[in-house]
Amino acid sequence: MRILVTGATGYVGSRLAPRLQRDGHEVRGLTRGRHAREPAGVPMVRGDAVTGAGLAEALDRVQVAYFLIHSMEAAPGGDGAFSARERAAASNFARAAQAAGVERIVYLGGLVPTTGTPSAHLASRLAVEQTLLEAAPCSIAFRASIVIGAGSRSFRFLVHLVERLPLLAVPAWRTNRTRPIDERDVIELLARAATADELCGGSFDIAGPDTVTYEELIDRIRHHMYVGRARITFKRLTLTPIASRVAAVLAGEEHELIGPLMEGLSSDLLPRDDRAAELLGVRMHGLDRAIEHALRDWERTEPLAAR
Repeated sequence: MRILVTGATGYVGSRLAPRLQRDGHEVRGLTRGRHAREPAGVPMVRGDAVTGAGLAEALDRVQVAYFLIHSMEAAPGGDGAFSARERAAASNFARAAQAAGVERIVYLGGLVPTTGTPSAHLASRLAVEQTLLEAAPCSIAFRASIVIGAGSRSFRFLVHLVERLPLLAVPAWRTNRTRPIDERDVIELLARAATADELCGGSFDIAGPDTVTYEELIDRIRHHMYVGRARITFKRLTLTPIASRVAAVLAGEEHELIGPLMEGLSSDLLPRDDRAAELLGVRMHGLDRAIEHALRDWERTEPLAAR
């Protein structure tokens, strides 16, 4: 099968492309520029979904296209600019995919709260999901929980906080719950979706088997890093722009990424069900195994200061 992986030099795309090749698929990637993380043996097309450049070439004769493009980096336009870029990219990609006769688009977004109003970045993911589901007859959307992996920026953010803060300050959202997912399971689910006709036209939540609060998640990471950290909790401290900016600086991350992510922690992020894993026959790794694997993978290329 001929497959396009957008974001092929990104965290998920660079792992998914070789996995698809091992299944015997003919894979090409779409990327905005040369990058050290280009998967070996995967031909690349230079392009940009936000402007539409290169999409026709990238999608030529493609049967399945993976849309792994997110736009939360800094850009002109002020607050909310990432939403406009994401929607433009999705619309351009949908039109190009329809013109090329693509049979299936597979999209990876994020879990959304089952009650209340989703945060700005999760609302943007939902809008992208709807656009892509309507673009091809057998499109599939996955909504993932926090991904546990050495390259996951959400996971790296939490690890850096444990590394760099001798006193862990845990805000009011500490009691909200989620079900983190091992990166290996994300890649496996995505790879199997290429040929899973039983998922056609559906939106599916993907999450690991363990339900934890964000406070428990941080403590699990701390435990597997073999460090002790005193903890102070703030029952009334919520996620303000100031708090997210401080956290971004401490973790060495861009506020344009951390701010929207932290806004999403203000409520439980739990899956609606586990149909995707059941239908695709994927056994999910537990949280402790996921954290241990991620930390070992991390230490293959860079030291952990607190381990």
